[in-house]
Amino acid sequence: MSFTRISTLCRSAVKKTIAANRVEFPFGYNSYSTKLPYSFSPLCHKRNSSTSSSVQDKLVIFDTTLRDGEQSPGVTLTVDEKVEIARHLSNLGVDVIEAGFPIASQGDFEAVTRIAKEIGPLMTGREKIGKPLRIAGLARATEKDIKRCYDAVSHAPFHRIHTFLATSDIHLKYKLQISREECIKRATKAVELAKSLCEDVEFSPEDSGRSDQDFLCSILGEVIKAGATTLNIPDTVGYNTPEEYGALIKYLVENTPGGDKVIWSTHCHNDLGLATANTLSGITNGARQVEVTINGIGERAGNTSLEEVVMTIQTHPKSYPVYHTINTPLIYRTSSLVSSLSGMVVQPNKAIVGTNAFLHESGIHQDGVLKHKQTYEIIRPEDVGVFNVNLVLGKLSGRNAFRSRITDLGYGNLSDAETQKAFESFKTLADTKKRITDHDLLALISDQVSKGSTPESQRFQLQSLQVVSGVHDMSTATIKLFDSLKNNELIDAAIGKSGPIMAVFGAIQRLVQRKIRLLQYEVRAVSEGMDALGKVSLKVTEDTDSSSTDSEFLTGHIIDGEVKPKTDSKGQPKLTKSTYSGHGTDVDIILASAKAYVNAINRLYEEEIKEVSGSRSLPAERFVNI
Repeated sequence: MSFTRISTLCRSAVKKTIAANRVEFPFGYNSYSTKLPYSFSPLCHKRNSSTSSSVQDKLVIFDTTLRDGEQSPGVTLTVDEKVEIARHLSNLGVDVIEAGFPIASQGDFEAVTRIAKEIGPLMTGREKIGKPLRIAGLARATEKDIKRCYDAVSHAPFHRIHTFLATSDIHLKYKLQISREECIKRATKAVELAKSLCEDVEFSPEDSGRSDQDFLCSILGEVIKAGATTLNIPDTVGYNTPEEYGALIKYLVENTPGGDKVIWSTHCHNDLGLATANTLSGITNGARQVEVTINGIGERAGNTSLEEVVMTIQTHPKSYPVYHTINTPLIYRTSSLVSSLSGMVVQPNKAIVGTNAFLHESGIHQDGVLKHKQTYEIIRPEDVGVFNVNLVLGKLSGRNAFRSRITDLGYGNLSDAETQKAFESFKTLADTKKRITDHDLLALISDQVSKGSTPESQRFQLQSLQVVSGVHDMSTATIKLFDSLKNNELIDAAIGKSGPIMAVFGAIQRLVQRKIRLLQYEVRAVSEGMDALGKVSLKVTEDTDSSSTDSEFLTGHIIDGEVKPKTDSKGQPKLTKSTYSGHGTDVDIILASAKAYVNAINRLYEEEIKEVSGSRSLPAERFVNI
């Protein structure tokens, strides 16, 4: 028999084997089905690899920026901001987003509900994917949590309940104080309830990385029987190494009863700087869903970065037998939006989206790149949406040109009124700045989104500011605010011992009659040049300590250049109220600082309204760690 004939027979046998093993996902979820490199049935869509003759599996991108990402210290997002981020994630091509934790508060419930209603049905930018975004909500393994979660996510055409329960011995003994048997019973009951409400159910054994592997196989086998369709394996405290985490995934995939009927998922934290490496190791060993965040933001040191995983897979197609549907040229735009709204500046040397990611300072490198970019660039800047030439508008540009450009930047959804406000801000900027870049436009629009749309979120409006400052003189600031709630103009002044910004903040505090502690203050140039826009991001909290001095509550108790928490007589940190972030943009950084401070105070008042109505969330309720 000839070699050609043998090859033909082998290929035919392989095709028959694949066809024989194919099963339909129990609720029409075939576009997310997966075939792992082991002997069980496919549950993910497949395609032929363009780089090899092998069949590739679909990698489900599960973004948790709005849930785990918002748990970054000091990050608070308004409902409007969450909806805007969700819209960009949908355009980006993400498969599933975890929109929040509905039981945490009325505010979180409203955010998840709005995202399910407004973003869930959208097909804009998803024509090639062929289906809208799947909206997930988080729920503890309790009846109340699960029903509340379903009430929020069920408004989306495609939705999921994600429930979790700790499984490590240390959590069972000290946190839950239950036996392994009781743990299995609770998990199974929770999944059964979720399944009765929703076809798509994900279960996470919290602290999987430190859990007994055989116990994990037992509990996961039981939740599969109860109806779980995705099993997520969290390295909750970022403890595992890539070898350990990959081995754990492989062991669970091969030894869990019914493991061939579900999608296996990774959820890695970055405490040791290994989140992306662990996630990639999980993919190699059988995971076909990855839980990630934009810019890697999240609890403590953060989560796995979406952009790093996606671009690694795209750069090394032979190493990872999967494909994704992320529209990579939108990565940089989405990263910038999340950075702007969260107030978390992307570090310059951050992979993929940092400002230095595509810069070359070495003469040898520069020479090589000029001759041929691939000598020192493994990813083209335009692949992730970084373009060197983005000069588009000036003061003579009209409304139509402005609207066309912001649509290209991902803000075609703005209403006529919102577009008009943004256009007015643009014309004001154009009077002082000759050349307007895409970075400037993005900063202006994200500034507008940050202000919110409710009356409470815009109670105080900055009308005028005058500052006097000198080398050896104390700075003074005069501020005029308009209080829309009382329909009244407020004017006051203050002296700043540490400069004009302290004077501005002091005057604003006198006007609103609140003691506010500044926890964090950052300013950065949005674009280049002497007339560059300055963007200020800050975080504040209300100071309820009557013993505070003006210096303490204005500087945020700064010691040796760092913000230190106040302590009681025993040296223990004092508990404070929630943290509020504010953002402001202007060519004048003092004016930008005033805008950011007013923005933060408006958020404080908005939260107080929710507190009175019982919808405000407490930090301990909102933040869960899986």
